[in-house]
Amino acid sequence: MRSQIYFSDMKKFQFPGQTNFYAGKVRDVYTIDNKFLVMVASNRISAFDVILPRPIPFKGQVLNQIAAYMLEQTKNICPNWLLSVPAPNVSIGKKCDPFKIEMVVRGNLVGHAWRTYQQGRILCGETMPDGLKENDYFPTPIITPSTKAAEGHDEDISEKEIIAKGLATKTDWEILKKYTLALFEKGKQLAEKRGLILADTKYEFGKIDGEIVLMDEIHTPDSSRYFYADGFEERQSRGERQKQLSKEFVREWLIANNFMGKEGQQVPEMSEEWVQVISKRYIELYEKLIGTAFQPLELNDDVTEIRVKDALKEL
Repeated sequence: MRSQIYFSDMKKFQFPGQTNFYAGKVRDVYTIDNKFLVMVASNRISAFDVILPRPIPFKGQVLNQIAAYMLEQTKNICPNWLLSVPAPNVSIGKKCDPFKIEMVVRGNLVGHAWRTYQQGRILCGETMPDGLKENDYFPTPIITPSTKAAEGHDEDISEKEIIAKGLATKTDWEILKKYTLALFEKGKQLAEKRGLILADTKYEFGKIDGEIVLMDEIHTPDSSRYFYADGFEERQSRGERQKQLSKEFVREWLIANNFMGKEGQQVPEMSEEWVQVISKRYIELYEKLIGTAFQPLELNDDVTEIRVKDALKEL
């Protein structure tokens, strides 16, 4: 069962030239003149395709600022959608015609890949090597795409199925693969400089005038999983849990409380203490990954609206 309740921790804006509005699981998206998007990162948090009942302080700012930083760091690898960041939790960029697939890339056997590995060796048409332990490195990173579902759960899909269903041409698929692996390599290098291991992540792409463009957020804790590099090998050799910075700890808490987004399951209650723990973990990842102290800044809705309108005038 997917939650249909899109509670808001922010005002619903009306911008000049606005032609559409969409409330996503964690972001509100405004289309301007059918050419640009204003993406407002809320403090909502989702897991297993369900919106959890309480917002997380500063989560929107963390995600938006990490994504903006990473898009700047990778723009020489692949063109991207971003034009400006007029407010801490707001990005403005070009509207793309999206591919209805997510390019999931994995350097380590963790999360969904590990759960699949325990049942077999095939994931999205990729045969995973025998003899691996949870969190081990793959010999080389693997791409395990999923469908981009408007409703319900995303589903694993193979390269063969993507092309057969017309979700991408063979030519476009080769470009998507090239960009995905190059972006992942850059993400790993950036993480390594900060004492982290980028274990897995996902990228979303679209087209503008026939050109493939990177869109959405990248290398954030919502779209990526990071391990601490210090002590990683020792923990692996002893069979200990890895220290990680990602949203996986939220999923693990839900699983421990008997929730995986399935029909009939109830989202567990979130205490104020737990909400603050999640917020601190998001801020910790920002500071660890970016290398600067997080400056919490919550603008009121009126100031945010003025900043966005001023930025739109510059387009």
